Amino acid sequence: MRRSILLAASALAALISQPALAKEVTLHLTAKEVSLPVDNKGTMQASWTFEGQVPGPLLRVTEGDTVTMVLTNDPGNKNSHSIDLHAARVDVIKDFEAIKPGETKTFQFVANHPGAFYYHCGSDPMYQHIARGMFGVILVDPKNPKALPKADREYVLVQSEVYANPDDLHSIMKADWSNVVFNGVAFKYDPVHDPAATKMLVAKPGERVRVYFVNAGPNEFSSFHPIAGIWDAVYPSGNPQNKKVGMQSMVVGPGDGATFDLISPVEGANVIVDHSMAHAHTGAMAVVMFSNDADPNMGRGDLILVP
Repeated sequence: MRRSILLAASALAALISQPALAKEVTLHLTAKEVSLPVDNKGTMQASWTFEGQVPGPLLRVTEGDTVTMVLTNDPGNKNSHSIDLHAARVDVIKDFEAIKPGETKTFQFVANHPGAFYYHCGSDPMYQHIARGMFGVILVDPKNPKALPKADREYVLVQSEVYANPDDLHSIMKADWSNVVFNGVAFKYDPVHDPAATKMLVAKPGERVRVYFVNAGPNEFSSFHPIAGIWDAVYPSGNPQNKKVGMQSMVVGPGDGATFDLISPVEGANVIVDHSMAHAHTGAMAVVMFSNDADPNMGRGDLILVP
């Protein structure tokens, strides 16, 4: 009996460790022009978005998948929009072309490389579409489930700049921003520096917290650092083959991304920041609270990109 159980467990472990089979995946996004808050007090700004949110929805596929991308430009919009997926190798002219309100664009690619990739609107002027909020993250998980250590919790953070008047193209080109933020809102996860904030990222001591980070820009570099912590591992572009260890900070340029692993041996707070102080103190801070009674749902399922 014991031998049968051991054989069954060994067979299950072998099955779990096998590379994932490639599959066909269809992703749908709709470009929507809406008004969204840019701070915790509810200051609204006219935004151009994917699915009415900033950043856009988290897209997730597996290395080797054949991905069909379907983009619709909502008929109520006033502007043409497009999508540029950094995880795709396609024809920029044919597949990333802009579509008018009411139109739909479909193209296909194979997700050959694992990583944490940026997607954004590429319509002219691209920097304005990005500054208004048309960006997000597409994760390509490695086909080998053992390529990365298992994460206990996962979070997505996208850095971007908020411009007081995104219609002033000169101010965007001059990087004359008012705030640098994570996930579209200044101090969104930082009640320490903004009492109006109501959210934090959470985990238990000893858990491996994996942060998928993308710098949407459109202009500023990020020196990504966990105050009171050290990055256990960093994977530039999110590729498991690019591993760095014991990093205090990692510079991520506009339009780039990386995967960061953080483990705290003690209860208490770390604060993830862009260590450029002008960026941090206008909004690019996020508290990670390590507690033994951390909400078991946070950093899992739909709460990887915390709304």
